[in-house]
Amino acid sequence: MVEPQDPWDTDYLRVAEAAAAMDVPRMTVYDLVQEGKLPAVSFGKSYRIPARAVREYLSADRHAAVPLT
Repeated sequence: MVEPQDPWDTDYLRVAEAAAAMDVPRMTVYDLVQEGKLPAVSFGKSYRIPARAVREYLSADRHAAVPLT
């Protein structure tokens, strides 16, 4: 039996993998790519997102989401 691959072990993630790692719908990932907030490489009709970019986006998003008191 093949163990599921950890998406962080690869250099690039598919949109579905990035969405799962970010816990958002796939359309949100497409929107972030179209808005230029998440870099992506186009392969024909599909995108690959650098895993590093997803980690950086999540890290920056956590800092932005801290409530002001």
